[in-house]
Amino acid sequence: MILFMNKYGTSIRLVTLVLLFFVTACRAETPLPTQVAMAPTVVLPTWTPEVIPPTNTPVPPPPTSTAVPTATKAPPTDTPTPVPLPTDTPEPTATAVPPTAVPPTSPPPTAVPPTIPADPILGQNILPNGSFEDGHYNKDGIPELQLPNGWYFEWDEGPTGFGSNPWDVYVRPETRVLPASQLPPDEHPLFIWDGTYTVKMFKGNGAISMRLLTDIYLEPGTYVFEASLFPDMVMGYENHQKIWADDPVSAEYRFIVTGAGTGWMLPVIGQRNIVTHTFTVTEAQTIQLGVGFRGRYALSTNGYFIDAWSLKKIEG
Repeated sequence: MILFMNKYGTSIRLVTLVLLFFVTACRAETPLPTQVAMAPTVVLPTWTPEVIPPTNTPVPPPPTSTAVPTATKAPPTDTPTPVPLPTDTPEPTATAVPPTAVPPTSPPPTAVPPTIPADPILGQNILPNGSFEDGHYNKDGIPELQLPNGWYFEWDEGPTGFGSNPWDVYVRPETRVLPASQLPPDEHPLFIWDGTYTVKMFKGNGAISMRLLTDIYLEPGTYVFEASLFPDMVMGYENHQKIWADDPVSAEYRFIVTGAGTGWMLPVIGQRNIVTHTFTVTEAQTIQLGVGFRGRYALSTNGYFIDAWSLKKIEG
């Protein structure tokens, strides 16, 4: 280098200085690439771990949403709520036993006819509220079960025992204590026979079996129980006129007296029937007294009007 400088003089030194300047400049820029290279390598690793969002996807949200359908399967367990229907069916079967136990028109063995004189002298009517004039009440607060004071009511529900069709089922009847004002004037003589009230027991399109009863204390003696009833058994209408049931067993009644009742008997349908039952009490006691009614067919109208009941002791 010195030789070169001696030969060309000062200008060569100048060139040498320029070269040195470029060399130092190049050396100063070399660190820059290393910094650029380091920057990406540092940035890439730090961002890849932040891709943690994928780990959020398997988190509980999907399972919780799938658990909701399992909760919706709870309604199937609620569908058994109709279970009361099966529970009710056994109860009717139990209540249906009494109707089938006593065959129609056959008196029970306890019904022994007493001996009565040819022309008996009867005492006063001792039956409480026998003409149903002394007020009424609703059984268990049910408006459809309106009963005369001093009397109570029983009924059957379940299979009638007379068939296996859907309508061969006893249903709860309805009862009304009706004043004359709630009946057309032309029906007053048909259904009211003492005072201004009558009792109607009925059900439309349903079979019925029921009992109107009272408890009464009786001294020893022979008694005559008399009841008036109108079987209102209607199988249809023509020109607004009733067509009476043509099967005689559509209406049945029986006397109920403790130890001295009767079997089922057949009244005449569509008119007033005055029926009597005589029985003897051998010792003073409280007895159950009343009449049972039955309508084994689900007729358009199935019912009875009753009024003017009496209980009189034979005096001689």
